[in-house]
Amino acid sequence: MKRVTGLGGVFFRATNTDASMSWYERHLGITPEWPGGHAFKWRHDEAPDKPGVTVWSLFPGDTGYFGNPDQQYMVNYRVDNLDALLEALQAEGVWIDPKREDSEYGRFAWIKDCDGNRIELWQPPEGS
Repeated sequence: MKRVTGLGGVFFRATNTDASMSWYERHLGITPEWPGGHAFKWRHDEAPDKPGVTVWSLFPGDTGYFGNPDQQYMVNYRVDNLDALLEALQAEGVWIDPKREDSEYGRFAWIKDCDGNRIELWQPPEGS
């Protein structure tokens, strides 16, 4: 079983999301596609007709989405089979958040690494 297939996104806290978005747009050319976020589009090497996306997004400094308030960043990893991966991780003793999210954007689950950093796992919807 392939565990992680790619990077789905990078999310981080900002004291002022509007000011930070303006800074990133001005200095790095990251244009907002929605408030505080951008989607970098790409194609799969082995299937060029299959599009992919890596999300870059700012979150308010007081967000609870990352869990620990001291965690400044959260990485989202793409996976092919979320259920099988979670089963393997559980058998290996990895902390797994019991919360799951299924939406039009795919399936999501959260784990923590050995340093307590919250990690998001994402199984994109079929065909994406």
